[in-house]
Amino acid sequence: MSQAKNKSINKKNPVQKAKQQRQPSQPYTMLAPLTSAALTDKAARTSIGEKNIRDHEELVRVSSLLSATPGRNKGEQQSLSSWRKAVHQYISHYNEAEVEQYSLVLLEKVRDQEHHSRLINRLERVKERELLRGAWPTNSETKGELIRVHESAEEVNLLLKLHIKKRMQQNDIFYIEERFDYERLWLRQHGEEWEIVQVEPVIYERRPRFGDAAHDTVWIDESDAVSSVMLTPSVPYLNYDLMAAYRPMRNQFIYKRDLAVAYADRWWNEGNPRYEQFEVNCTHYVSQCIFAGNAPMNYTGKRSSGWWYRGRDKGQELWSYSWAVSHAMNTYLAAARKSGLRAQMVSSADQLSLGDVITYDWAGDGRFQHSTIVTAFDAFGMPLVNANTVPSRHRYWDYSDSYAWTPNTQYRFFHIISD
Repeated sequence: MSQAKNKSINKKNPVQKAKQQRQPSQPYTMLAPLTSAALTDKAARTSIGEKNIRDHEELVRVSSLLSATPGRNKGEQQSLSSWRKAVHQYISHYNEAEVEQYSLVLLEKVRDQEHHSRLINRLERVKERELLRGAWPTNSETKGELIRVHESAEEVNLLLKLHIKKRMQQNDIFYIEERFDYERLWLRQHGEEWEIVQVEPVIYERRPRFGDAAHDTVWIDESDAVSSVMLTPSVPYLNYDLMAAYRPMRNQFIYKRDLAVAYADRWWNEGNPRYEQFEVNCTHYVSQCIFAGNAPMNYTGKRSSGWWYRGRDKGQELWSYSWAVSHAMNTYLAAARKSGLRAQMVSSADQLSLGDVITYDWAGDGRFQHSTIVTAFDAFGMPLVNANTVPSRHRYWDYSDSYAWTPNTQYRFFHIISD
């Protein structure tokens, strides 16, 4: 293992180990008791993209017109808006289930048996995991935003964004964990009440950018690309303001882990406007964090090689697959090279340091679909990670609290090598 890690692993004294592993990031902050739930209509601009924003704004406009349409009686107009109460109750019960790690409180309000099974499995495995790591949520706050709404007199379906913020306790140490979930809800009127008849989690972490193209790419010998970049003038970048910190590839670099973590914590729940925004943004975000930590780009001009970003020109996407696609980043970090961004694959999560990378293969079929960056450690020295497609901050590394997780999930752990 690289000497840059600068920490020893003491299996017999996990608290001392955690103290040794904690670096400049300070994840252990106190939070006032939170047990509330709230619902708003504000669109999540950085999470769903401008197209969905326009869809949302149009739906809100149409919805307003429906409510004000002449000929609708007062009772019908009240019915169109009363479903919001059911959604608000759902968010409140969702928040309670997160704290209690118990499903019945939420299932009583949902008629969807398939979702019952899905939710029970998720909460049970999270409860088992937290028992094993000696951690539990002491308080939780959940806020909901209506992203898209289609409503009629008798049925409503909507896209709901949930922001969950939990105060975790472990060995008398507290830290804050945050994540976003997206769900589609279908509601139907039953008498004077609205019932939630179907819930479908939206699992953005399973949606690979570029589809199979980036997975099936044949990767060229990186040593040839490295030599050509180092011996010839590099192509000018399109936006020098965007790349103000650009450093051409060199033989040695010092990875500044504190800067990578600071960037990760600054942009975990929104997109840096200096970069292109992707709907599937996890690896793009991790690359930005690594670049902010002083890692030099390897510009080859070929999407299938190097690790680089230029932006967009006349609709053309100018960045390498390894910059924006989890499977391609996994391939790039796993390859041996003598200079530039390099990584050592380690066997377990507790061997990682701040600023290191984890990639996730949900189906266990060799195709990696999600990437995260280590930004903190729990009381036993296990990584807490940030992500961006579905924004997460100081989330436990294994993602077993996600609907994307399956029993076949495989992980790759990459320790960034610093000279």
